Amino acid sequence: MILLTRRAEFSASHYYWNEAWSDEENRRVFGKCANKNGHGHNYTLEVTVAGEVDAATGFVVDLKKLKDVLEQEVVQAYDHRHLNKEVPEFRNTIPTTENIAIAVWRRLEGKVPGAKLHRVRVYEMSDIFADYYGEP
Repeated sequence: MILLTRRAEFSASHYYWNEAWSDEENRRVFGKCANKNGHGHNYTLEVTVAGEVDAATGFVVDLKKLKDVLEQEVVQAYDHRHLNKEVPEFRNTIPTTENIAIAVWRRLEGKVPGAKLHRVRVYEMSDIFADYYGEP
């Protein structure tokens, strides 16, 4: 089995807010990130697929097809968007780096022809990142 990773980037804004909590609790837990005007990040997305090398093509997956899937399913949906307000999966889910990784997995699962999704890594330009490997 070979692991193949493709990288993409997007910029998005968001805020952290739990509707079940009071304003005070949200501010206490999330600090500045609880500002409903939001703040932005430049994100890097790494998607790793697993598979066997096709004897005829030498590919695990056609990288152009993988790039197209990432562009269509993630970049077009998230880039220059306010995640809480414009992206359906975050209307009721706090768009933390961890939840973004899970949401990206769900968007990509079963859509990469010829390979199995192995890992989704999302990180901000800081040193914070989240890996998601699917359900245990």
